[in-house]
Amino acid sequence: MSNYSENKKAIDEFRTELRSMLGDISEIDKKVINKAVNEGIKVAKANTPVDTGFMYRQWKRTPTKKSRAGVEKTMFNAADYSSYVNDGHRVVNGEGETVDFIKGKFMLEKAISKTEKVMIEEFRKEVERVNRKHDKRY
Repeated sequence: MSNYSENKKAIDEFRTELRSMLGDISEIDKKVINKAVNEGIKVAKANTPVDTGFMYRQWKRTPTKKSRAGVEKTMFNAADYSSYVNDGHRVVNGEGETVDFIKGKFMLEKAISKTEKVMIEEFRKEVERVNRKHDKRY
C-alpha cells in the first residue's frame, strides 16, 4: 500500500470521526441551556413569596432558539407586579408621600446566578461525555 493510500485512509477516518463529534457537540448547547434554565426556574420559584400563588405560577421560559451567538432561552415572570417584588418598591400614603420602602426579594438575580453555575457545570460534563464517547482525552 502506498503512503498516499495510508494517509488518505487516515484522513477519511479522521473526517468521519470529526463529523460524528460535531453532531454530538451541536446538541450540547441546547441540552445545557435547557437544564440550566429549568434549574433557574426552580430557584426563582423557591424564592418567590406566595400569597395567592399567582406570581409563583407565572414563571415562564421561552422555547430554545438558535441565534448568531449560539442558542437562546429566556426565563421571565409574566405577573405585572413581579418587578416590584423582585426589585423592591416604595410605599406612599394618600398624599403621595413616601412612608416606607419594601426591600426586593431578588428572585431573578438568584435564579440567574444559579443558571450560570449550572450551565458551566453541565457544559463541562457534556464535553467530557462526548470525549469519552469518541475516546478522546484532553
